[in-house]
Amino acid sequence: MMENQYNDRCKDFDENYKRIAEDIEKAAEKAGKSPESITLLAATKTVPAEVIRHAVERGITCVGENRVQELLEKYDNLSALSCDLQFIGRLQTNKVKYLVHKVSCIQSVDSLKLASEISRLCVREKAHMNVLVEVNIGREESKGGILPEELPEFIDQLREQPGITVRGLMAIPPDCEDKSRLFQYFSSMRQYYVDIAAKKLDNVFMDCLSMGMSSDFSAAIECGSTMVRVGSALFGKRK
Repeated sequence: MMENQYNDRCKDFDENYKRIAEDIEKAAEKAGKSPESITLLAATKTVPAEVIRHAVERGITCVGENRVQELLEKYDNLSALSCDLQFIGRLQTNKVKYLVHKVSCIQSVDSLKLASEISRLCVREKAHMNVLVEVNIGREESKGGILPEELPEFIDQLREQPGITVRGLMAIPPDCEDKSRLFQYFSSMRQYYVDIAAKKLDNVFMDCLSMGMSSDFSAAIECGSTMVRVGSALFGKRK
């Protein structure tokens, strides 16, 4: 990466990170939560490893990659950093093998077929994987995720799979110009999260409600999100 370009991107990150940290703090206060209870996951799709290293040096503790091939290309650099590496994109079963032993969590589990393959490989490789269940809260055909009414049965199936532990839920709501509609989606997710936690199921720990991205993370936090996945607002528009 050219030095001037690297310096510019790092400078932009520093300014953005400060502003986003302040916005997280304000949203957390509205929700009656401490800012420390919200995890800021840096979504690093297309972000060069040098810039990610700078972000971690400035305080980012959690990094998420969307594409398996890109994660593998960056892995040697990412694995040397003191940060938690997670996978946040849609995942095909034939690519699960590349993530075992490399990421701490797969946030996009939305089928028993995918969960079974994660389980099979974890058992074979003597590994363990935390997973989040992706919920298609807006019932959009273009997005992955379990439909809300399928959640109870799906959670029951997942928690029986050896080698994996259910750690929470993830969702990407539809684009909403109407902020009240957006709040409805996020609030519904919060209720599903609370209801599942209340069941106290074996091998199910509702530690993480991952919702909210660059354009809507403040609203997500106000509605109960514990993790926001922020990319372009941190690093600038993707090239």
